[in-house]
Amino acid sequence: MNDVWDKIFNFTDYGQLLALLHNSILAGAVLGLVGGLIGVFVMMRDLTFAVHGISELSFAGASFALLVGMNVVVGSIKGSLLAAVVIGVLGVKARERSSIIGVLMPFGLGLGVLFLALYPGRSANKFGLLTGQIVAVDDPQLLWLGGISLLVLTALAVVWRPLMFASVDPDIAAARGVAVRGLSPVFMLMLGLTVAMAIQVVGALLVLSLLVTPAAAAMRVTASALWVPVLSVTFAMISTVGGILLALGGSIPISPYITTISFLIWVICRVTGSVRTRRGWSRRPAAEPASRVAAGAH
Repeated sequence: MNDVWDKIFNFTDYGQLLALLHNSILAGAVLGLVGGLIGVFVMMRDLTFAVHGISELSFAGASFALLVGMNVVVGSIKGSLLAAVVIGVLGVKARERSSIIGVLMPFGLGLGVLFLALYPGRSANKFGLLTGQIVAVDDPQLLWLGGISLLVLTALAVVWRPLMFASVDPDIAAARGVAVRGLSPVFMLMLGLTVAMAIQVVGALLVLSLLVTPAAAAMRVTASALWVPVLSVTFAMISTVGGILLALGGSIPISPYITTISFLIWVICRVTGSVRTRRGWSRRPAAEPASRVAAGAH
């Protein structure tokens, strides 16, 4: 039992290890910021399944890059963007989107497994693409992640109000002149880039814990157009940075720590929301934030 515990939590020489992994901590904080914001729209637009579909093709792209000796981040981005474009262009209706994602997921996962099986290098590199690696973020990767984050955050700042309006009530948004159909592929591209970032830290199989769970937790305790993204970012950053700090003392992949923290936050928020509902608290209807967004979008 002690051996198992040591594999999960072992804080021997923790200070020296912490100094060596500042890149991973910075990457986790950045990912928490971007993932928390993107996750709000993922929940509002009901794209949780799309996140998983994009992650599978992103995994295939990263695996292929690993096999041929390319930059893994670039390969991951190419796979994510390909999936985002296909889903955004072909999956206009929810039913069509679900079927397309259902086709892409096994195809991407199968390609990724094939490329990893052909890869002759270290098994840790193979395993890390699926479950994350705490030591995976070197200086070039951190620069890539920082550049992608800046691009996504800039795009979000530009389209935030119309995207929020279109996500809450697309029919009214379209009637008000918002380019609802044009915003959909734009958001899918931002989502694809964010998924590619997340895979570098948490792995392809558990991306949902960063792009869905924090936002879902935030929406259990508030419906405020301000506080949902604030809490989502806070929860995502706590999950990533906290998971990295805990994983530093163990010998298992980073993703179980991140997913456990994220899940516990969601449980606490769900219980809190249920208690407040029983005591007479109710979240504002979706029409109220929509009307405020509509007023500010023109």
